[in-house]
Amino acid sequence: MKKTISIKVKPNSSQSKILEKNNEIVVYVKPKPENNKANLEVIKLFSKEYKNVKILKGLKSRKKLLQLEI
Repeated sequence: MKKTISIKVKPNSSQSKILEKNNEIVVYVKPKPENNKANLEVIKLFSKEYKNVKILKGLKSRKKLLQLEI
């Protein structure tokens, strides 16, 4: 079963983590948004809990749409 979620990414953070703030999923990642490093860290974080994590929209934006396989 596939699920899509909207997230907001905060790159260049002190640690990588996923939080929910004001009904919004905020993903803090250590890497800077250079050479796709922040996107890869987002995928890595969500891959710990879900299979086949894909970024559907927002490859060059802080707001992203992810597809997760539950």
